[in-house]
Amino acid sequence: MALTLHDDRLFSSDATQRGIARRLYAHVAALPIISPHGHTDPSWFAENLPFANATELLLVPDHYVFRMLYSHGVSLDALGIPRRDGSRANVEPREAWRVFAENFHLFRGTPSSMWLNHVFHDVFGLRVRLDASTADTYFDHITEALQRPEFRPRALFERFNIEVIATTESPLDPLQHHAAIRASGWKGRVITAYRPDPVVDPEHERFPSALQAFGEITGEDVYTWNGYLKAHRQRRTFFAKAGATSTDHGHLTAATANLSKVEAAKLFDKVVHGNATTQEAELFRAQVLTEMAAMSMDDGLVMQIHPGCFRNHNYPLFERYGRDKGADIPMRTEYVHALKPLLDRFGNEPNFKLIVFTLDESTYSRELAPLAGHYPSLYLGPAWWFHDAPEGMWRFRECTLASAGFYNTVGFNDDTRAFLSIPARHDVARRIDCAFLAKLVAEHRLDEDEAAELAVDLAYNLPKRAYKL
Repeated sequence: MALTLHDDRLFSSDATQRGIARRLYAHVAALPIISPHGHTDPSWFAENLPFANATELLLVPDHYVFRMLYSHGVSLDALGIPRRDGSRANVEPREAWRVFAENFHLFRGTPSSMWLNHVFHDVFGLRVRLDASTADTYFDHITEALQRPEFRPRALFERFNIEVIATTESPLDPLQHHAAIRASGWKGRVITAYRPDPVVDPEHERFPSALQAFGEITGEDVYTWNGYLKAHRQRRTFFAKAGATSTDHGHLTAATANLSKVEAAKLFDKVVHGNATTQEAELFRAQVLTEMAAMSMDDGLVMQIHPGCFRNHNYPLFERYGRDKGADIPMRTEYVHALKPLLDRFGNEPNFKLIVFTLDESTYSRELAPLAGHYPSLYLGPAWWFHDAPEGMWRFRECTLASAGFYNTVGFNDDTRAFLSIPARHDVARRIDCAFLAKLVAEHRLDEDEAAELAVDLAYNLPKRAYKL
């Protein structure tokens, strides 16, 4: 069966709206990509080596893909997913790809199908659908292409018209790949973002060893509250010099706190000695968020919060394969009370910028949009992760427009490890925004010239401005 991408995909079936959407899309289709938050590997761009094969590039790193296969009984070993101890099952990449191809029908209608088909069609020039009968054709075609110079990471970065991409690193990362990129003379802009979770979350399995390494790297006494905060300031400065414009925090909840220095020091003492209760661990994470906001006031780094996910829900899978293996589940998340201690201190500061994401869509119109529509420092991150889909993007706009408008949001970011899907993800977001704006124009709520300006702002100007790029 032929693989095609319809020119009007994601536009309305209504002829009037579809015509408007086409005209709006023409303004944004070729704009450079601003990718201000994601998880691509900076070593790809530093070393610029060929990607190994179709499986290693498109299947192994993408938990969106293998979580669906796992839900239908396909073991992660059968796909060659690395285990927690670094070992892997003895499975040939071609065999793993065949398993994927045989089950590709499971993705029908999902955003993964849309992104992957975009990659197959536009990046690799394939014109037949992926299934069991074309598995080897796909594997050979993609793997052969990856050996050519035009498919190396830097060449693809330029082909995709990426203006800037941000990776995400731990405070313990030496950022040697970012240094190598800068020293290479290549013009592609790859920056980092400060993600301190391993040294902030007392319930993280690596917290004791990470805290020790944190002290060794910074030379600070990280077992005292003042030394711990100094270590964060030092590493944030190091990250900023490597290009970082933002921090990122993946906490279980959005809780913040505003303890006195004495109270915070006592709490920290319990944490470092392993005596903190579950409630005290949560309070510590909450206090550190407020401390990070205070540091952002000083160093100007934009702060992102990604709460509301029960990570590694499948404990046996976590034990065998480690983190980020598709077992993260959205949770009910509260923001009004949770963010108040932080907003009491910094919510009215025009020089502080807090971008809040959610996996709990019920909070869009009830909590987040009204908060962003009031506080000068608070902005809404786009539909994220499980809601990074056409329906989720549309619901986001519907639920936030009345209270927050468009300009208290920050456009789109792809938040992905799947490098080749980045143009596809941005294209979906641009098409959905153009379709949404076309509906407003057709209903005479916007003039078309306003919608065209908005489309460009949402695709390019807002993320660039929000992340200080």
